[in-house]
Amino acid sequence: MATKTNTEETPTPASDSNEGIALLEALRKVLLASIGAFALGLEEVEEFLNKLVERGEIAEQDAKKLVNEIKSKRKIDAKKAEDEINKRVEEVLDHMNVPTKSDIDALGKKITTLSKKVDELSKSLETPQS
Repeated sequence: MATKTNTEETPTPASDSNEGIALLEALRKVLLASIGAFALGLEEVEEFLNKLVERGEIAEQDAKKLVNEIKSKRKIDAKKAEDEINKRVEEVLDHMNVPTKSDIDALGKKITTLSKKVDELSKSLETPQS
């Protein structure tokens, strides 16, 4: 009787990295779609308000005020959404153990410091002491 072998493999760091890249690409597409929807929605609101102004149902100043309020509110909402997306991306990258730019910068500083110390030690060993 043949035995069944387990063909499932544990994910490798490379596949985690690919998943992270795919996730970031998906987030980028969602963000771009949101920006497009935002622009389209604002244009439709402006068109609607312009029609109301033409019909005399709303004053032009009131329409402009409403458009400015909507733009202002949407900027605040967009900033909140951007912050939330950044937070989520950082959580995903942290979960995947992907180093941040600040982690890499800190390592670079440590390497520079250690290199200087190694150079100093090498020079002190090369020079004869009296």
